Amino acid sequence: MRVFINPGHAPNGNPDPGACNRVTGLRECDVAKNIADLVEKYLVAAGVEVIGNLQSDDLYEVVHASNHLDADVFVSIHCNAFNESANGTEVWYYHTSGDGACLAECIERQIVDSLDTTDRGAKPAVPGKNGLYVLSNTDAVAVLVETAFIDNASDEELLRHRQDDFARAIARGVTDFELEVE
Repeated sequence: MRVFINPGHAPNGNPDPGACNRVTGLRECDVAKNIADLVEKYLVAAGVEVIGNLQSDDLYEVVHASNHLDADVFVSIHCNAFNESANGTEVWYYHTSGDGACLAECIERQIVDSLDTTDRGAKPAVPGKNGLYVLSNTDAVAVLVETAFIDNASDEELLRHRQDDFARAIARGVTDFELEVE
């Protein structure tokens, strides 16, 4: 299985750092990149081939790279934000992808079980409604992981201090998926 990892938003936050915690200054681009690098390390240690780890604010570039490298699995890593009270983990997949739903559920289950985040579920992304560009345009089985809410105080603590645990959970979710589809 060939995996492509996409930490969300622009490298070094320029021009788009993604969501930010207005109290602590924690930025989504930094958390996503740290987690993605750790996910790559754990997948490689488990014998999974990681063919890309690209952070870019150009989503076309990200999708093109994944498609060009013929990835089997695409994992985009993000932090959510809403109103400072919403919390938890959700994983999005392309609405007609059965394998995408399976991968999303594997990752969601691992994060929720490992970090005791609120289970917001595996959610289908529908183009024109709540479609996400990377899910609609990537040839691989693709998911977008919203690890936790960076603007929620409790979730921010997890994102700040337990990035390694998020990474291990995402990597385990990918290897769980690999076992389910074999």
